[in-house]
Amino acid sequence: MLEARDLTVRFGGLTAVDAVSARFMPGELVGIIGPNGAGKTTFFNAISGVQAPTEGRLLCQGHDLTGRGPHRYAAHGVARTFQTPRVFADMTAVDNIAFGLKFAGRRPRKYIFWGEEKDVPWALRDAASILQLIGLSAQADLPAAAITPSQQRLLEIGMALATRPKLLLLDEVAAGLTEAEIEDMARLIGRLRDELDLTVIWIEHAVTTLLRHVERVIVLHQGRKIADDTPANVVRNPEVIEAYLGDEMAEPATGTEEAAA
Repeated sequence: MLEARDLTVRFGGLTAVDAVSARFMPGELVGIIGPNGAGKTTFFNAISGVQAPTEGRLLCQGHDLTGRGPHRYAAHGVARTFQTPRVFADMTAVDNIAFGLKFAGRRPRKYIFWGEEKDVPWALRDAASILQLIGLSAQADLPAAAITPSQQRLLEIGMALATRPKLLLLDEVAAGLTEAEIEDMARLIGRLRDELDLTVIWIEHAVTTLLRHVERVIVLHQGRKIADDTPANVVRNPEVIEAYLGDEMAEPATGTEEAAA
Protein backbone atom coordinates (compact mmCIF):
# COMPACT_ATOMS: atom_id res chain seq x y z
CA MET A 1 0.00 0.00 0.00
CA LEU A 2 2.78 2.44 0.95
CA GLU A 3 6.55 2.11 1.01
CA ALA A 4 9.20 4.48 2.33
CA ARG A 5 12.70 3.81 1.08
CA ASP A 6 15.57 5.37 3.05
CA LEU A 7 13.37 8.35 3.85
CA THR A 8 15.35 11.31 5.19
CA VAL A 9 14.09 14.75 6.22
CA ARG A 10 16.52 17.48 7.23
CA PHE A 11 15.89 20.99 8.50
CA GLY A 12 19.19 22.81 8.08
CA GLY A 13 21.68 20.86 10.17
CA LEU A 14 18.98 18.86 11.99
CA THR A 15 18.10 15.41 10.69
CA ALA A 16 14.54 14.79 11.85
CA VAL A 17 14.08 11.51 9.96
CA ASP A 18 17.20 9.49 9.25
CA ALA A 19 17.05 6.96 6.36
CA VAL A 20 13.86 5.26 7.55
CA SER A 21 12.53 2.42 5.41
CA ALA A 22 9.12 0.88 6.05
CA ARG A 23 6.45 -1.02 4.16
CA PHE A 24 2.75 -0.94 4.98
CA MET A 25 0.59 -3.72 3.57
CA PRO A 26 -3.14 -3.63 2.77
CA GLY A 27 -5.30 -4.13 5.85
CA GLU A 28 -2.53 -3.67 8.41
CA LEU A 29 -2.97 -1.81 11.70
CA VAL A 30 0.47 -0.45 12.55
CA GLY A 31 1.53 1.68 15.50
CA ILE A 32 4.40 4.16 15.55
CA ILE A 33 5.89 5.06 18.93
CA GLY A 34 8.94 6.85 20.26
CA PRO A 35 9.97 9.63 22.62
CA ASN A 36 9.24 13.29 21.95
CA GLY A 37 11.46 14.55 19.15
CA ALA A 38 11.89 11.07 17.66
CA GLY A 39 10.64 12.24 14.24
CA LYS A 40 7.23 10.58 14.28
CA THR A 41 5.15 13.51 13.05
CA THR A 42 7.82 14.56 10.54
CA PHE A 43 7.71 11.01 9.18
CA PHE A 44 3.90 11.32 8.90
CA ASN A 45 4.25 14.67 7.17
CA ALA A 46 6.61 13.11 4.64
CA ILE A 47 4.46 10.05 3.87
CA SER A 48 1.36 12.23 3.39
CA GLY A 49 2.96 14.87 1.15
CA VAL A 50 2.90 17.67 3.75
CA GLN A 51 6.72 17.71 3.92
CA ALA A 52 8.91 16.85 0.93
CA PRO A 53 11.71 14.46 1.90
CA THR A 54 15.31 15.56 1.58
CA GLU A 55 16.33 12.10 0.39
CA GLY A 56 14.69 8.76 -0.27
CA ARG A 57 11.59 7.66 -2.13
CA LEU A 58 7.91 7.23 -1.37
CA LEU A 59 5.76 4.80 -3.32
CA CYS A 60 1.99 4.49 -2.93
CA GLN A 61 0.48 1.40 -4.55
CA GLY A 62 3.49 1.33 -6.86
CA HIS A 63 3.28 5.01 -7.85
CA ASP A 64 6.31 7.17 -7.04
CA LEU A 65 4.92 10.18 -5.15
CA THR A 66 8.24 11.49 -3.85
CA GLY A 67 8.03 15.28 -3.54
CA ARG A 68 4.40 15.43 -4.64
CA GLY A 69 1.83 17.54 -2.80
CA PRO A 70 -0.80 16.25 -0.34
CA HIS A 71 -3.53 16.29 -3.01
CA ARG A 72 -1.57 13.68 -4.96
CA TYR A 73 -1.46 11.41 -1.92
CA ALA A 74 -5.18 11.99 -1.32
CA ALA A 75 -5.90 11.02 -4.92
CA HIS A 76 -4.12 7.72 -4.25
CA GLY A 77 -6.21 7.05 -1.16
CA VAL A 78 -4.10 8.53 1.67
CA ALA A 79 -5.83 10.56 4.40
CA ARG A 80 -4.54 11.82 7.73
CA THR A 81 -5.39 13.58 10.95
CA PHE A 82 -3.24 15.97 12.98
CA GLN A 83 -2.18 16.24 16.62
CA THR A 84 -4.46 19.26 17.03
CA PRO A 85 -7.81 18.61 15.29
CA ARG A 86 -8.21 20.72 12.17
CA VAL A 87 -11.93 21.28 11.82
CA PHE A 88 -13.93 24.26 10.56
CA ALA A 89 -15.13 25.70 13.85
CA ASP A 90 -17.94 27.86 12.43
CA MET A 91 -19.37 25.10 10.24
CA THR A 92 -21.71 22.40 11.51
CA ALA A 93 -20.42 18.88 11.98
CA VAL A 94 -22.37 17.64 8.97
CA ASP A 95 -20.97 20.46 6.81
CA ASN A 96 -17.43 19.57 7.91
CA ILE A 97 -18.03 16.03 6.65
CA ALA A 98 -19.65 17.33 3.47
CA PHE A 99 -16.53 19.41 2.84
CA GLY A 100 -14.43 16.26 3.07
CA LEU A 101 -16.70 14.53 0.57
CA LYS A 102 -15.84 17.19 -2.02
CA PHE A 103 -12.32 15.74 -2.09
CA ALA A 104 -13.43 12.14 -2.55
CA GLY A 105 -12.34 12.34 -6.17
CA ARG A 106 -11.82 8.62 -6.68
CA ARG A 107 -15.30 7.58 -7.76
CA PRO A 108 -15.73 6.59 -11.42
CA ARG A 109 -16.49 9.47 -13.75
CA LYS A 110 -19.75 7.96 -14.96
CA TYR A 111 -21.05 8.18 -11.38
CA ILE A 112 -20.05 11.83 -10.94
CA PHE A 113 -23.65 12.89 -10.25
CA TRP A 114 -23.97 10.62 -7.22
CA GLY A 115 -25.34 7.61 -8.97
CA GLU A 116 -24.36 4.13 -7.85
CA GLU A 117 -20.84 4.01 -6.36
CA LYS A 118 -19.91 0.37 -6.55
CA ASP A 119 -16.50 0.65 -4.89
CA VAL A 120 -17.55 2.91 -1.99
CA PRO A 121 -18.63 1.29 1.31
CA TRP A 122 -22.18 2.19 2.29
CA ALA A 123 -20.85 3.75 5.50
CA LEU A 124 -18.97 6.35 3.46
CA ARG A 125 -21.61 7.20 0.88
CA ASP A 126 -22.87 10.41 2.51
CA ALA A 127 -22.27 12.73 5.45
CA ALA A 128 -25.07 11.27 7.58
CA SER A 129 -23.66 7.74 7.25
CA ILE A 130 -20.18 8.91 8.21
CA LEU A 131 -21.47 10.76 11.26
CA GLN A 132 -23.29 7.61 12.34
CA LEU A 133 -20.14 5.55 11.83
CA ILE A 134 -18.09 7.79 14.16
CA GLY A 135 -20.90 8.26 16.68
CA LEU A 136 -21.68 11.93 16.07
CA SER A 137 -25.19 11.79 14.56
CA ALA A 138 -26.62 13.72 17.51
CA GLN A 139 -24.10 16.53 16.93
CA ALA A 140 -24.75 16.83 13.18
CA ASP A 141 -26.24 20.33 13.30
CA LEU A 142 -23.96 21.78 15.96
CA PRO A 143 -21.04 24.04 15.02
CA ALA A 144 -17.74 22.21 15.36
CA ALA A 145 -16.69 24.80 17.96
CA ALA A 146 -19.64 23.76 20.16
CA ILE A 147 -18.74 20.07 20.48
CA THR A 148 -16.22 18.66 22.94
CA PRO A 149 -12.50 18.28 22.10
CA SER A 150 -12.88 14.50 21.99
CA GLN A 151 -15.80 14.88 19.57
CA GLN A 152 -13.71 17.23 17.44
CA ARG A 153 -11.11 14.46 17.16
CA LEU A 154 -13.82 12.10 15.96
CA LEU A 155 -15.07 14.75 13.53
CA GLU A 156 -11.61 15.13 12.03
CA ILE A 157 -11.44 11.37 11.55
CA GLY A 158 -14.82 11.59 9.84
CA MET A 159 -13.52 14.32 7.51
CA ALA A 160 -10.57 12.08 6.61
CA LEU A 161 -12.90 9.12 6.00
CA ALA A 162 -15.06 11.31 3.76
CA THR A 163 -12.25 11.34 1.19
CA ARG A 164 -12.77 7.54 0.87
CA PRO A 165 -9.19 6.59 1.76
CA LYS A 166 -7.49 3.22 1.61
CA LEU A 167 -4.73 4.33 4.00
CA LEU A 168 -5.56 6.32 7.15
CA LEU A 169 -2.81 8.08 9.12
CA LEU A 170 -3.75 8.97 12.71
CA ASP A 171 -1.50 11.33 14.65
CA GLU A 172 -2.01 11.09 18.44
CA VAL A 173 -5.79 10.86 18.34
CA ALA A 174 -5.80 9.87 22.04
CA ALA A 175 -4.16 13.11 23.22
CA GLY A 176 -6.27 14.82 25.86
CA LEU A 177 -8.74 11.95 26.20
CA THR A 178 -9.71 10.17 29.39
CA GLU A 179 -8.75 6.54 29.90
CA ALA A 180 -12.24 5.39 28.90
CA GLU A 181 -12.23 7.64 25.83
CA ILE A 182 -8.83 6.28 24.78
CA GLU A 183 -10.18 2.73 24.88
CA ASP A 184 -13.26 3.79 22.91
CA MET A 185 -11.01 5.45 20.33
CA ALA A 186 -8.85 2.33 20.01
CA ARG A 187 -11.90 0.14 19.47
CA LEU A 188 -13.22 2.57 16.84
CA ILE A 189 -9.90 2.49 14.99
CA GLY A 190 -9.97 -1.30 14.91
CA ARG A 191 -13.56 -1.29 13.70
CA LEU A 192 -12.82 1.22 10.94
CA ARG A 193 -9.93 -0.94 9.76
CA ASP A 194 -12.07 -4.07 9.72
CA GLU A 195 -15.33 -2.68 8.32
CA LEU A 196 -13.81 -0.35 5.71
CA ASP A 197 -10.87 -2.56 4.72
CA LEU A 198 -8.39 0.19 5.60
CA THR A 199 -4.68 0.21 6.23
CA VAL A 200 -4.17 2.25 9.42
CA ILE A 201 -0.93 3.79 10.70
CA TRP A 202 -1.32 5.21 14.20
CA ILE A 203 1.15 7.44 16.07
CA GLU A 204 0.43 7.43 19.78
CA HIS A 205 1.90 8.27 23.19
CA ALA A 206 -0.75 6.15 24.95
CA VAL A 207 1.64 3.24 24.54
CA THR A 208 -0.11 0.65 26.69
CA THR A 209 -3.37 1.05 24.77
CA LEU A 210 -1.69 1.10 21.38
CA LEU A 211 0.28 -2.09 22.07
CA ARG A 212 -2.95 -3.93 22.88
CA HIS A 213 -4.64 -3.02 19.61
CA VAL A 214 -2.05 -2.91 16.81
CA GLU A 215 -0.47 -5.85 15.00
CA ARG A 216 2.92 -4.32 14.32
CA VAL A 217 4.93 -1.54 15.94
CA ILE A 218 7.59 0.73 14.46
CA VAL A 219 9.78 2.51 17.01
CA LEU A 220 11.59 5.72 16.10
CA HIS A 221 14.37 7.24 18.18
CA GLN A 222 16.35 10.34 17.22
CA GLY A 223 15.00 10.06 13.71
CA ARG A 224 16.08 6.44 13.22
CA LYS A 225 13.98 3.28 13.10
CA ILE A 226 15.21 1.08 15.94
CA ALA A 227 12.50 -1.59 15.81
CA ASP A 228 9.79 -2.92 13.51
CA ASP A 229 8.10 -5.96 14.98
CA THR A 230 5.09 -7.37 16.80
CA PRO A 231 4.09 -5.67 20.07
CA ALA A 232 5.21 -8.74 22.04
CA ASN A 233 8.70 -8.57 20.56
CA VAL A 234 9.01 -4.79 20.75
CA VAL A 235 8.37 -4.67 24.50
CA ARG A 236 11.23 -7.15 24.98
CA ASN A 237 13.65 -5.32 22.68
CA PRO A 238 16.56 -4.03 24.84
CA GLU A 239 17.22 -1.01 22.60
CA VAL A 240 13.56 0.02 22.71
CA ILE A 241 13.39 -0.44 26.48
CA GLU A 242 16.47 1.71 26.98
CA ALA A 243 15.42 4.42 24.54
CA TYR A 244 11.74 4.66 25.40
CA LEU A 245 9.67 1.91 26.98
CA GLY A 246 11.56 1.73 30.26
CA ASP A 247 10.08 5.05 31.36
CA GLU A 248 6.78 4.76 29.48
CA MET A 249 5.74 1.38 30.84
CA ALA A 250 6.64 2.48 34.37
CA GLU A 251 4.16 5.39 34.25
CA PRO A 252 1.01 4.86 36.34
CA ALA A 253 -2.16 4.89 34.20
CA THR A 254 -4.32 7.79 35.37
CA GLY A 255 -6.33 8.37 32.22
CA THR A 256 -4.93 11.82 31.61
CA GLU A 257 -2.96 13.09 28.64
CA GLU A 258 0.03 13.64 30.89
CA ALA A 259 0.10 10.01 31.98
CA ALA A 260 -0.33 8.81 28.41
CA ALA A 261 2.46 11.06 27.16
